[in-house]
Amino acid sequence: MTPMNNTARISRRHFIRTSTTLALGAALTGAPAVSLAAAKRRKWLVACRDAHLKETGQPDCWAAMKFLGVDGAEVDVNDQMECYSLSWPEKKYSLATDDGIKQVKDAFAKNRRVLTAFCMHNRLDERLEQEIEWTRKLVKACVELGVGVIRIDVVPRKTKPEEFLAFAIKACKQLCEAAEGTPVRFGIENHGKTTNDPEFLDKLFDGVGSPKMGLTLDFLNFYWFGHPLESLYGIYEKFAPRTFHTHCKSVRYPEDQRNVRRPMGWEYGKYSAPIYEGDIDYKRVAGILRKAGYAGDLCLENECVRKYPKEEQPGVLKKEIALLRSVV
Repeated sequence: MTPMNNTARISRRHFIRTSTTLALGAALTGAPAVSLAAAKRRKWLVACRDAHLKETGQPDCWAAMKFLGVDGAEVDVNDQMECYSLSWPEKKYSLATDDGIKQVKDAFAKNRRVLTAFCMHNRLDERLEQEIEWTRKLVKACVELGVGVIRIDVVPRKTKPEEFLAFAIKACKQLCEAAEGTPVRFGIENHGKTTNDPEFLDKLFDGVGSPKMGLTLDFLNFYWFGHPLESLYGIYEKFAPRTFHTHCKSVRYPEDQRNVRRPMGWEYGKYSAPIYEGDIDYKRVAGILRKAGYAGDLCLENECVRKYPKEEQPGVLKKEIALLRSVV
């Protein structure tokens, strides 16, 4: 057994604070409070990214959610506060005004679906002040809508790699300050060549030192980065206590490439696969999350569906959702 490091200690404190945050969220949104013990027993929501809804061929996003059998969706929002992937064919949804927020809230309630998370596509080191202002607006909308997690990007765009950690710590502290006094938390997606590095994540979380900053754990992206298959589950266990949200996708590598260190992104486009055919064991993943007391959703993100004929794409997505439903 390895000695307890700072990350482990913070993770335990994080659990205590998270239980308080969940209770606060309940008070603000009217939802029932969720204890950590209850979180381990509950069934998670099954969702998908809203970008997939058009791929079902259904007439609107609500019919698409019903067709797929999802409880809800992660919703993209841009810096104009538009929910652009919910805006077809005739209805456009926006969070820019109180009335717009109410329309989104009423639409999800009417269709008995849950807005599980928002997704920001951040450019933190290009325009930090603008990003913080955008975040403040979205946090306000989250509180009104009862949304507890915002998926964020923490990637270097113009900062030198050796300078990015210090910048990322500073930026993430400011994001946390923008959500102070609310139940809203931030899930950094592990992707690219920076946040797929567990050592970088450890240093970032230690530097920020806030229970508001965690992961949108993308189970495939660590594999894409080059980590061997059997190493993935240890990484998932390490970061499960910090996981607020998920992205579920997969790849099917040749057998001789699964448990070796591969170059980053090696042949991903060729071998990307639906989660029911891929290498990652989602039943094992679910066990890891449940042991850690995870209380979020399992959110499908498919990057291979367009490899299939258009008429087959809805069935692929629906079959993936069925797999996720089977493990919750």
